[in-house]
Amino acid sequence: MQAGCRRRGKASAFVERSAVLNLTILVGTMTGTAQLVAQEVELTLDDDQTRVKTRLMDGLDAGVFAGGGWFLICTSTYGQGDVPDNAKGLYGSLQVTRPDLSNVRYGVIALGDRTYGDTFCAGGRRFDALLAELGARRLGEVMLHDASAGTLPEELACGWALEWISLVRQAPQLAA
Repeated sequence: MQAGCRRRGKASAFVERSAVLNLTILVGTMTGTAQLVAQEVELTLDDDQTRVKTRLMDGLDAGVFAGGGWFLICTSTYGQGDVPDNAKGLYGSLQVTRPDLSNVRYGVIALGDRTYGDTFCAGGRRFDALLAELGARRLGEVMLHDASAGTLPEELACGWALEWISLVRQAPQLAA
């Protein structure tokens, strides 16, 4: 882990407590890389202004979105452009139950490898398309990491996440 990734921002003692943003990172992974990325993003974003909870997608269903709020999907791609095994239950539940996700806002960190051509980052892209189809609104662009580029996904994701959380803070608040 290189030093500049974590922000651990206890910068201001004057942060208004009511301004705390709750963010849930949902992790789809086969080899643990997406989990590592999510953990580093959590460490980078979790501060006086943002409370971050990271959850593996294992055993989750569409009910995870029931209360609405802010979510960050952090997932790899597996096989022929599939979501990882631990994400299949959640993805399938969303497809079958088709809940109204109009009270959900989200971002996506998609991990893949350009050498796989058409299926590059397909796991993240599939989640993005399905969430949007169900009424959720994405903020910002999807972060696409290419494993064949030789860059560390956790470093790029931390930088992307800091920019993304700034956009989130500028967005109108979700209705309670």
